[in-house]
Amino acid sequence: MKTAWLELRRHPSRFSAATAILTLIAILLMFLGGLLDGLIKNATGAVSAIDADAIIFSESAHSSFLRSRIEPGTSTAIEDHLDSQVGGLGVVLLGARIPHRGTRDLTSVAVWGYEISPTGVPKPAGPGKAWADRSLKTNGLEIGDELLVGPERTPLTIAGWVDNTSYNGQASLWTDIGTWRGILNKNRPDAALANGVFQALTVSGPDSLTEREILNTLTKALGEGYTALTVSETRDAIPGVTEQQATFNQILGVTLVIALLVIALFFALVTVERTGLYAVFKAVGARSRYIFAGLIVQATLVTAIAATLATVTVLVLDASIPAGSIPLFISPQRIVSSTASLLFAAVVGCTFSLRRVLRIDPATALGDSL
Repeated sequence: MKTAWLELRRHPSRFSAATAILTLIAILLMFLGGLLDGLIKNATGAVSAIDADAIIFSESAHSSFLRSRIEPGTSTAIEDHLDSQVGGLGVVLLGARIPHRGTRDLTSVAVWGYEISPTGVPKPAGPGKAWADRSLKTNGLEIGDELLVGPERTPLTIAGWVDNTSYNGQASLWTDIGTWRGILNKNRPDAALANGVFQALTVSGPDSLTEREILNTLTKALGEGYTALTVSETRDAIPGVTEQQATFNQILGVTLVIALLVIALFFALVTVERTGLYAVFKAVGARSRYIFAGLIVQATLVTAIAATLATVTVLVLDASIPAGSIPLFISPQRIVSSTASLLFAAVVGCTFSLRRVLRIDPATALGDSL
């Protein structure tokens, strides 16, 4: 292994090609991962912020807020069977006109009505007011601006900002149930709800029960006609989320395979070039595992350098891309997981050279070189 370290220090140019290629692969891996995280975050941020053990939908809605209807009295039935906190919840997707712009200049918004505050969202600001997702600031909006929501141009004033609460790719506006119901009934009369009717209910049970136990209790208490899901299950039920994750994960998997093949090919060539040197090592008593360990050290160090360069590049890209233009979200978790995946690929790629190292016979190799 000392020889491997010395070669890296004295002849780093020998590894420059592999480092450059792995850096490009690492950039692609991290960028695609950040793009996936950004897309999922834009689609599910509002649901992820819901602080509850379960979300109740009508069974016929197939886990969709827009199709679900929860009749009055359901909250009481839940509280009679489970020591819990129950709150109404609903959402309507509309276009909103930006102040001081043309009447046709719209931005898509998701207007939420809530009784129990999600994580990061304060209590309702009052009738006609809403907490707005900070992504709307890219439209030049400020606190106190009035949006005209929906075809009926219902006024809604921005009371403050909240972070990471987009839904289905649309910025969220969080308001009280009365204001939300008024907006829904005026702008979507086909989906109008009477007083006391919600699209969904959030349920927070006692700490003594697990999430699954709370779901089982709710299923027995409500019977047929209702569906109880966890927040993560509700998030996965949003149209397109599972499909996006599956598609991007396949692309990321192919990228890792390419990285593995690059490392395998590079160090296979390195092993061929050094057959005579390894034969000398074996002739003086070096074991195959020490030679192979040197290859592992070189592969992991080259990969670590590539991952570091890729991390810096991706962070610079993330900082330079205008907010709201591309749904890119580079998280420490994504960088760590991408780096770990590349290091794993490096180790696996090196194993293709192990068989060649084991087959080196000092007498034959040295005889051929004489």
